[in-house]
Order: sequence, then C-alpha cells, then structure tokens
Amino acid sequence: MTGTAGTAGTVTNWARTITYTAREFHRPRTPDALAALVANSPRVRVLGSGHSFNRIADPGPDGVLLSTAGLPSVTDVDTAARTVRVSGGVRYAELARAVHAHGLALPNMASLPHISVAGSVATGTHGSGVTNRPLASAVREVELVRADGAAVTIGRDDPRFDGAVTSLGALGVVTALTLDLEPAYGVEQRVFTELPLAGLDFAAVAAAGYSVSLFTDWREPGFRQVWVKRRTDEAAVPFPWASPATTALHPVPGMPATHCTGQLGVPGPWHERLPHFRAEFTPSNGEEIQSEYLLPRSKAMEALYAIDGIRSTVSGVLQTCEVRTIAADTQWLSPAHGRDSVALHFTWVPDEAAVLPVVRRLEEALEPFGPRPHWGKVYEMPSTVVRGLYARLPDFRALARSLDPAGKFTNAFVRELLDE
Repeated sequence: MTGTAGTAGTVTNWARTITYTAREFHRPRTPDALAALVANSPRVRVLGSGHSFNRIADPGPDGVLLSTAGLPSVTDVDTAARTVRVSGGVRYAELARAVHAHGLALPNMASLPHISVAGSVATGTHGSGVTNRPLASAVREVELVRADGAAVTIGRDDPRFDGAVTSLGALGVVTALTLDLEPAYGVEQRVFTELPLAGLDFAAVAAAGYSVSLFTDWREPGFRQVWVKRRTDEAAVPFPWASPATTALHPVPGMPATHCTGQLGVPGPWHERLPHFRAEFTPSNGEEIQSEYLLPRSKAMEALYAIDGIRSTVSGVLQTCEVRTIAADTQWLSPAHGRDSVALHFTWVPDEAAVLPVVRRLEEALEPFGPRPHWGKVYEMPSTVVRGLYARLPDFRALARSLDPAGKFTNAFVRELLDE
C-alpha cells in the first residue's frame, strides 16, 4: 500500500488492481485521533490489508480512507477464558504467533496469514474444512467507533451480533475484536496429485482431513493437486483416490514452492500449516484478479461439472482454481449463512478486459445453484440478484440505519447492496 496520512496519494489494493479515489488517506495513531477523524469526516471507509479486488473499501472522491494499522497493536490473551482481544489492524500472522506463545490456537485460518483480522471477518473470509465455519465464527465481541466518534461494544448476547461481525464495514470502524481460542494443536500437510473429476466422491475427499483444498487449472477435467491438512491429534484418513506428491508443490502450476507452508507430512504448529503460504514471505502481488463463489455443498458435483462444461473458456484466463468447504454460520451477510457450503475460488490473470467476460459466463453456469460471491472479490452479478440471496438483509439494513443513520460508512458498493 502506498500513500501518506492526510493525502490519498496513490493508495492501492494488495494486488495494485484498484487505486482508491478517496480525497484523503489517514492512519491515526491514537484512539482519540481516530474518534475525532471519524466524527469530523463526511464519509469514511476503512482499508485493512488491502486484500480485496473490488471497490468495497473505496469511499469515493468525497470521502476519507482510513487505516487502523497505526493504532497501538493489541493482542491480549486470556488463558483462563481461552480468548484473545485483538486490535482491528493486526494481521493473522502476528495474532497467531501471540496466541501460540500461550499454548492456544485459532480453530482455522485462511490461505494467507498476511490479511487483517478485522477486514477478514468483515467480508466473510474463510479457510476450509467440512466442520470449520468462516473466520467470523470465532468472534465473540466487536468494538466499534460509530459515526459520531462514540464507542460501542456488541457481544454474542446482543440481538444485533449476527449483523455486526460480517458487516462490510458499514456499521463503524472496528477497533478491536475478542475471539474464542482452543488448545494449541499440530498439523501435518500432504499433497496428492491428479485426482479425476469422473467418479469423484466429493464428500469423502472433502472429509479426508481437518482442512482440504482441491486445485485445478481446468485445462483438463479433474484436479492437479489436493492439499490435505490433518490435525495430529486426530486419526489419519486414507486417501486412495490420488497419488502422494514426492516434492513440495505450489498451487499455481510452475511456481516454486519456496513460499508455501511445509508439506510431505512433516508436522508443525497449527499456524504454520493451516495457511497455504508462509508468514515470513509476502506472496507476489500485482499479478492476479480473484473471484469466489459459495454454493450449497450438496450441489458441489453439479457445479463442478457445470464449470467443466465451459473449461475451455475458463482456462484461457485462469491461473488456478481452489475448491474448499465451509460449515454453515449465522452471520446475516456471511456467504455461508444458513448452509454448509462449497467455495469455488478463481485466481485470474491480471487482465480485466479479458477476465470480466469469463466471470459473466462463469456466473451464468453457476446461476442454478444460487452462488453467493465473496464480498472482497470481483463479480458481475447484479445487486438485485445478490440482495435476493440474503434473507436477513432487511435486518442488516435496519441495523446499519440505527448505528449510522446518515450513511457515513457507506459507499457506492454498500449503497447498491442496501438498495439506497
């Protein structure tokens, strides 16, 4: 990210595919400075780690773009309660190290440990695993700065809670979150190659580990790689459907595995195996566009065959496609709300003109299955369709109006979703 406090400069997203149009960019250093900035600004959006591929974080030319990364970093672990209070700008790699030092762990992590905690849960980000819910499911309390600069805390016993975590930044500036933890555990990771699509028992493959990811470039039917992550405190599940890799692999064909987490069954701490990429390396950026859709898990095979039917179109602009599973959650705007889901993630080449027509064709193929797009990725589905996928959207709209009646934390992206 580029830019300095007080000027928008050339602030970009993580992949440098979006340049934000905000009139100012601020990185306040104290809570009081943050509250004053929010209270005195006409429109505010918060930029986390910038790992988004659309304009969800862009306040527009009349607004202020704000980062909480300059606030004091907080990772207060309560070992007795098995919780951690973490400031909004902290990234998962930092959080994981602090938690692990106390013999505790998060239940799951995303593929990248470099993303911010607040931004991840606000957009419904997830890892994988048939029993693992999105990252927001670990949250037990949210601390916000409202439009008037006042602080508000919303916990699980509050009826607003399920609207307050995966909130798209539309309710206020998240200054801290309290997360549930569990005892630390080890994980071993094995990669298998050349899994055919024909005859695939998707349910069995997805349940073959604590976290399972399938990768393909759709140049041929089937999956080039399957990453199986097993907790070492759980029994191993046989994987007879594909051959084990004999060397470490990168999910993008042809890329070196240097930046990937340990494979070949070598056990390690949970936070060094659940992500695909190592925290001490920043994966290359500026070289991709991403899309992702969550569908009912029961439709996984139908959806995969639908993509296979257009794979000549998809593969032409695709770097890799990852297939994961997520358990249902209760967050009103979570793409996994109310249904066990399969997530179809696409890493495209960095050519928007070539990619967007393919995204539209992909969405047409997946339309029968009710795909919900990831809030931070590129999609072309009309807002009228997206709104129809969320039964609790009216409740979220009412919550946003109650906490932010003037719409200070909205932008074009949010207003279109809320039909305002």
